[in-house]
Amino acid sequence: MKPPLLLQAWLKRGWLARLLWPLAKIHGIAVRLRRALYRIGLLRSERFKVPVIVVGNIVAGGAGKTPLVMALVHHLRSRGLAVGVVSRGYGRSGQACLEVKPDTPVHQSGDEPALIQRSTGAPVFVAPKRADAIRALLLAYPSTAVVVCDDGLQHYALQRDVEIAVFDDRGLGNGWLLPAGPLREPWPERRLQGLDLVLHTGQKPAFEGFTSSRQLADHAVAANGSRVALTTLRGRPLTALAGIANPDAFFTMLRAYGLTLEKTIAFPDHHHFEAHDLAACAGQTVLCTEKDAVKLFSMPMPAPLNILAVPLAFLPEPAFFAALDALLAPLISQLPLPHGHQIT
Repeated sequence: MKPPLLLQAWLKRGWLARLLWPLAKIHGIAVRLRRALYRIGLLRSERFKVPVIVVGNIVAGGAGKTPLVMALVHHLRSRGLAVGVVSRGYGRSGQACLEVKPDTPVHQSGDEPALIQRSTGAPVFVAPKRADAIRALLLAYPSTAVVVCDDGLQHYALQRDVEIAVFDDRGLGNGWLLPAGPLREPWPERRLQGLDLVLHTGQKPAFEGFTSSRQLADHAVAANGSRVALTTLRGRPLTALAGIANPDAFFTMLRAYGLTLEKTIAFPDHHHFEAHDLAACAGQTVLCTEKDAVKLFSMPMPAPLNILAVPLAFLPEPAFFAALDALLAPLISQLPLPHGHQIT
């Protein structure tokens, strides 16, 4: 699938990018002015009593932040820390502050918060203002020791203790700000203004930072929770669909596993699936991402359809977690711990 014209323009400094460059300069002025207003206190920024880790993107579009959020939850829990997650809940209906539970309809929570909750079991709260979500989280779960914010590097109304930026193989693209390039904030300027950790989720890091591995699990999961080994699907005609930022990456990993994709269907990120989206898949075995599955598994199927979600095994390198632990250590040591609680 060929990417849209603007996404292609963001990879190089061609005619379209140059045409949009004056708008990028205006965007840069607005970004710097907004940061300055928060820095001098004219715009209010809220701090909480527990450490807040913000995971987000400098580059527009998904780069793997949600898998990282889930990996952070698992890591912090392994150290004996109670972890909660907050998110804006992009694409959800309604504006109320909401706790995401296993039976919360996805259209109310957003697909990524639903995936995080179901994959980790951690408390997850969504709200238009992340500070509202944190207040509700701490009220409901007062033993929370660390809050992870899914997205929000540019949400300066929330003060943070650790900032993590995620990049995929696009790197910085053409290095220009929106709309002439993919950057939401100036680089490397932004790296020097509080950014603590950089994690690359692709195979070819474009610049210095920690690396990670991401590969498909060796199985797929059906709507009833049963597992199907991917090796049993080899040699069978399959359909793959994905409503994520980079559908081709998912399709490529499936093919690399030796699966035969007779048809691939790409949807926009956070796509709201309807029955007609699946009409062409009737009677087929369809592979999708876990993010898509939280929506597909809860909707009525228009025809007999075998949908299987293929989990992603994502793991940052050990040095990344070591650097994170070093940043958190002085913050965690100041927290009052429940009786008998021990941090490893």
